[in-house]
Amino acid sequence: MNLKYGCNPHQTYADASPIDSATVPIELLNGNPSMINYLDATNAWQLVRELKNALGLPAAASFKHCSPAGAAVAVDLTDDLERAYEVVGKKLTPLACAYVRARGADPKSSFGDFVALSDVVDVETANFLKGVVSDGVIAPGYDPEALNILSSKKGGGFIVMRGDADFTPPARESRQVFGMQLTQDRNNREVTLDDVATPECGEFTDAARRDMVLGLIALKYTQSNSVGYALDGQMIGIGAGQQSRVDCTKLAGQKADTWHLGRHPRVLDLVFKAGVKRQARINWRIRFLEGDLTQFEEVALREVLDGSHDPLTDADKSEWIQKLDGVSMVSDGFIPFRDNIDHASKHGVKFIAQPGGSARDDDIRSACKDYGISMVHTGLRLFHH
Repeated sequence: MNLKYGCNPHQTYADASPIDSATVPIELLNGNPSMINYLDATNAWQLVRELKNALGLPAAASFKHCSPAGAAVAVDLTDDLERAYEVVGKKLTPLACAYVRARGADPKSSFGDFVALSDVVDVETANFLKGVVSDGVIAPGYDPEALNILSSKKGGGFIVMRGDADFTPPARESRQVFGMQLTQDRNNREVTLDDVATPECGEFTDAARRDMVLGLIALKYTQSNSVGYALDGQMIGIGAGQQSRVDCTKLAGQKADTWHLGRHPRVLDLVFKAGVKRQARINWRIRFLEGDLTQFEEVALREVLDGSHDPLTDADKSEWIQKLDGVSMVSDGFIPFRDNIDHASKHGVKFIAQPGGSARDDDIRSACKDYGISMVHTGLRLFHH
């Protein structure tokens, strides 16, 4: 498969070729992907395929730069999330619901994403994708009408790929880096509910186990170090690619807070003038809840709103964030210091899944008991580079 270009446009030659010419794991149906599009597609496809196998639910991922901006399984939306995700009154199949959740986790980061879907794409899912800014999609198949809808997106340039759901990749994988070839066993250890069956402390609900498996699989395909927060079948915050784990924990927590603040009645009640595009509405809601608007932004916000707005104070935001509860936190490596637990407790975390194996495991366990957090040691490190 000839690619549009490499990681950057000046890298003009780029190609994707199957290792075994008799087996093509990904088929291009429409568009012209770049190297990053292809990397996003292959990582995201593996994520949703493993999620579907683990939980038996339609799954979706929204990828940017080789890490998920969001991932989710099909869980019905609450009324406030329907408003926050702008799908009130729309017919959502389980697959469409999974992607709405995945994209709604961090819609600012999902701008221009690559989409992965675990099931055959139906018309309802295709129609939702038609209305958002995205580069492409990969799925195991498409209803004929859905394929027509997607192939016409972006003036016919939308990338549509079909992934082989039955493909088994080689046991080892290689890459060439600066004149050297690196080879390793592929990380083919699948995450299952058994990995979160036995808590180190506390007890788990079935929903928490589902969310922890979701989080662990999402982090398996996220640039390390990484920490993720999950709730109600979707990732609500992912902190990726940080050198310090506590910085991952803080970043994921900040994203979770932003997601939760997006459900605040004062944010949901913002009314935009006709003609303001979806992404502009998303960006303005985020800037409104962040609150640090410049004088020029204040003027611009008033120009796009139909009516006045009552800003959120720090006290308003603090009070609302304290209502976030039942969150599951997952970590791709062991938690080395209790400061991760201290920070997690500020963002509604009540369940934690991490490999364990730190010299300070007793300190981490004690911190979890201090905050009433249940924790499991999976014994499974999930670094991804």
